[in-house]
Amino acid sequence: MRENMQWIDKGGALLLAGALLALSGPLATPEAHGAPGTSRIPAAQGAPGTSRIPAAQGVPGTSRTPAAPAPAAPAEGPDPIDFAVVVDQSASLADKDLARETEAAALIGQGEISERSRATVIGFGSSEKPGQSPVREVCPLTVVDAAGRQRLSDCVQELGKRDPARTGPGTDFPAAVRQAVTRLTGPGGGTGTTGKPAPKVVFLLTDGRLDVADSPEYGSDRESRQVNGARRLTEELARARAAGVQIWPLGFGGEIDRASLTAMAEGGYRGACSQIPGSTPRMRVVDTSAGIDKALQETFAAARCARIEHGTVGKPPADLTVVIPPIATDGSLTVAKHDPKVQVTYFDPAGRKVPVRGAFDGSDFEVSGENGPVEALRVKNPLPGRWRVHIEAPEGHRDREVAVRALWQGRLRSTVVLDPASPRAGEQVKVEVRMQTRRGVVVTDPKQLAGLSVAADLSGDGFRPVSFRLADDGKAPDAAAGDVRFTGTLTVPAGATGALELVTRMEAPGITSDRRPLHAVVAEDAPLVTAALTVDGGTVHPGGTVHGTLDVTNNDSAPHTLRLALGDQTPGAELAVAPATVTAPPNRSTQIPFTLTVGAGTPLRELGGQVTVVDTADGDRVLRGAFLDVLVVAPPTWWERWWKAVAGGAALLLVLGAVAGVRLAARRRRRDLTGVTLELRQDGRPVDSLTVRRGQSPGGAFAFAVDEPYGAPPTLRRIPGGGSSAAHVLRRTGAGELLLRTRGGGQVPVRTGEPTVLGEHELVVRGGRPAPSGARATPWARRPARGGPGRGGTGGTSGTAAAPVGGTGPDTSPGASDYDGNF
Repeated sequence: MRENMQWIDKGGALLLAGALLALSGPLATPEAHGAPGTSRIPAAQGAPGTSRIPAAQGVPGTSRTPAAPAPAAPAEGPDPIDFAVVVDQSASLADKDLARETEAAALIGQGEISERSRATVIGFGSSEKPGQSPVREVCPLTVVDAAGRQRLSDCVQELGKRDPARTGPGTDFPAAVRQAVTRLTGPGGGTGTTGKPAPKVVFLLTDGRLDVADSPEYGSDRESRQVNGARRLTEELARARAAGVQIWPLGFGGEIDRASLTAMAEGGYRGACSQIPGSTPRMRVVDTSAGIDKALQETFAAARCARIEHGTVGKPPADLTVVIPPIATDGSLTVAKHDPKVQVTYFDPAGRKVPVRGAFDGSDFEVSGENGPVEALRVKNPLPGRWRVHIEAPEGHRDREVAVRALWQGRLRSTVVLDPASPRAGEQVKVEVRMQTRRGVVVTDPKQLAGLSVAADLSGDGFRPVSFRLADDGKAPDAAAGDVRFTGTLTVPAGATGALELVTRMEAPGITSDRRPLHAVVAEDAPLVTAALTVDGGTVHPGGTVHGTLDVTNNDSAPHTLRLALGDQTPGAELAVAPATVTAPPNRSTQIPFTLTVGAGTPLRELGGQVTVVDTADGDRVLRGAFLDVLVVAPPTWWERWWKAVAGGAALLLVLGAVAGVRLAARRRRRDLTGVTLELRQDGRPVDSLTVRRGQSPGGAFAFAVDEPYGAPPTLRRIPGGGSSAAHVLRRTGAGELLLRTRGGGQVPVRTGEPTVLGEHELVVRGGRPAPSGARATPWARRPARGGPGRGGTGGTSGTAAAPVGGTGPDTSPGASDYDGNF
């Protein structure tokens, strides 16, 4: 792996450094980045908050570098990630390959979207003689805020300064993994929206395989060193797994040991940023170093549950474009310039030049790496659409292609509806979720949420948290598929006693939820079954009965069996209740009569005791009770009981019979519509008429319809049987007043000879005295029916009439009390 070893020149090293600069963000001051007479070493080698480099590492003296400050925790920002970019600097790596690695490292540092993330950059080779170290921490763990990104942009340049006196030409994977895990598991890490620590990820860039054959610390001979090195690597991966550190290897070139890289990916922590496939650590290989920047950015996006959009490529001067979708809330536009002389200007989808720092039209901007080979513009709340990146360069600096990409993540705000808002324990509730961005854009396009999985967690007092899924598939309870309203149901646990908290969560590539809780309180349980009980009082004879009424309301979805019971009875009383059991139908109120029978042997006295109603379906819970207030007295003789009733009844019957006969005959005469003619008019001209025949107005009501055959004048048609809701009805009250009830409407008074609006026509009622049997119709009598026998024709029934004057309430006209109710 060493025979092709080459050393990069000073200019190339600066280029690589600039690319790495963009990698993560601000680092340390220039003095801490490798200025003459200074150097850096992991903080773990010195006192807390400082780092010391032994003289054995080739630089006289020591330096101290403050520990990475604790990241800020701004609200609404994307979740942070702590990551290490571990770069292979072994002798097998050509200068151009090292430059590619450097730029790739710079790209992911520059493209990181959270200013609370932390990054470190570590170069590694081997240690084969005194003064050498297998690892070289060129960028200590640094918060990737505005200043930190610039520091990282500076310190990453150190990757290009390979010094054989400090780092050997081998490939010591165990030392590289150990150094990265130690840095990432130190104090000061941030937390995500769930309160969990930030994910810890190692990105390992290499072109070869394990090579510690010449490293004395692994053994006394070359063969045993390789075996011991492989064993040590397994131990370091187990340590990473225990510490929750993911390993994402990225190999390139023809000497890759794929099995070893796969083992490293699977040996570290296997947790993922979501349940979405692709976010679990895996190995990736590219054929040459030319594609390593693209591959590493895609790997980085997968590791932090973000999405990457590849833009266009061109040589300056040119306009490059990349699309940011509507659901993006945080993003970075990375520009792989290769040459620091390339100048970049950014334009939003509205064609406006955006500032490189500060706020503009609801977005926040921050650029870094302007003077390096990799530049990035971090945008919070970006305007969705096609962004334009204009690149310029002086003569002599226009020969290399520039690529633009967008790394983005959508942190959506969830709008949650809980129905009912205050559920009862054991009650089924419906949860509906909609989503919008921080710019207030409601997400309505289901394509933007492809692969989205939505779930909710319910926690509260008295029960263990429960989880359930929500869907937008149009299946109940979801109203419609693809309307981006995710719906689900669950039953509140029966043990719920107080406060409830509902938190929705969404998982999809590039999309995270704000996990904003919805708070509710369990409603106090009203009894599912309630009852009222009344028992008639007064006197009763032995063998007689006492009546009572049970009013019961059952709010349950199932019927309840109730039992009527007698208690605390008077000694000697012979009482029986019937029915002894009753059924309360579900979801309704019911009134149930019952009787108490007093036995023939019951003593003549006042009875005590009570009647209770018991819910057998609820553990014999007593719903209600009522006291008895009954006096038992001796029964009278038959004549004593009935003589007055018999005499009075007989006389009354005679009188009532006579009066009823007279009134009935008079009422029938007054209400009879026989001979009345209905005349239908259109545009003031009669078009049809219909005369009521004898026997066609039972109860003083005549039902009819207006048929409107196609291409012919409308006609009147009688509806036998008293009519229906689809008919008009003309009736006469006991006082002789004519009333018209239109189809589906109210009733209006009608005056003989005066037109009344009936839909699009007019109706005139004529006559009113009984017509002789067999009387002929008026001169404009009905025409023969069209379309078949009878009067039906082929037309439809007329629509509604004009709104009734005086409302549609109950008939209060004189004689209305005589109406028989068949209207």
